[in-house]
Amino acid sequence: MPYQWISFTTDYGLDDPFVGICHGVIARIVPDARIIDLTHTVPPGEIRHGAFTLAQAVDYLPPAVHLAVVDPGVGTTRRAVAVVARDGLLVGPDNGLLLPAATELGGATAAYELTEPAYRLPEVSATFHGRDIFAPAAAHLAAGVPPERLGPPIDVRDLERVTAPAPSVRPGAITTEVLTTDHFGNIQLAARGDTIADAGFVEGQQVTLHMGEARHIVVVGRTFEDVENGELILLVDSAGMLALAINGASAATKLGLVRGHFPECVISGPYS
Repeated sequence: MPYQWISFTTDYGLDDPFVGICHGVIARIVPDARIIDLTHTVPPGEIRHGAFTLAQAVDYLPPAVHLAVVDPGVGTTRRAVAVVARDGLLVGPDNGLLLPAATELGGATAAYELTEPAYRLPEVSATFHGRDIFAPAAAHLAAGVPPERLGPPIDVRDLERVTAPAPSVRPGAITTEVLTTDHFGNIQLAARGDTIADAGFVEGQQVTLHMGEARHIVVVGRTFEDVENGELILLVDSAGMLALAINGASAATKLGLVRGHFPECVISGPYS
């Protein structure tokens, strides 16, 4: 079936013409398609960040072809793929970027390697598969081309995966790790928001954050305004995940997080 919408997620940034060029490639193939630019500021090469950013967004998007390119292995032997899910199609590199979103879309049911020359540009650069392979494939899929025409099938069990580590929760303690950070410096943790209650923490309670050698006092709350400016708060973010934030400042900066580093965090306090 044709899709009216294409969502587009990359680490391309907005300083260069890469995003606009991909828009142009899509428009030349399927002029009526509508593109949702989800984000183009995934930190460069951070596959896990891109994977979970897309996964946390797809439930809020219309039925679509989801084009995602965070591809540090561009030009290597890593495969270019289209993944069929119950509630949408995904196009991008086979490096783990697509499967978390496919799971949110009802699970991957089939996959195809993008090898058919008719559905890519005539010349393929070794460094810009977003333009030459992925954007054309997404456009043709949006136009109604069946995914099996784009190349040979792949067993979905053979697709590359990224996984979030499971948190450890017990009365008085949560052990997890950093999952992503956003533009504001808020730190999303690899734990669902309900782990606050599972650990016995309550709003207004002070707990201790252990990250590496550092320790910080954090207040359990619901909104940024539950603490004074400059204070750390533990809350549930808009994706339903546990998060660390600072009222009026960047928690990532205060805690010294380095891009691409996902340290373990232990949050401890008395059991309520």
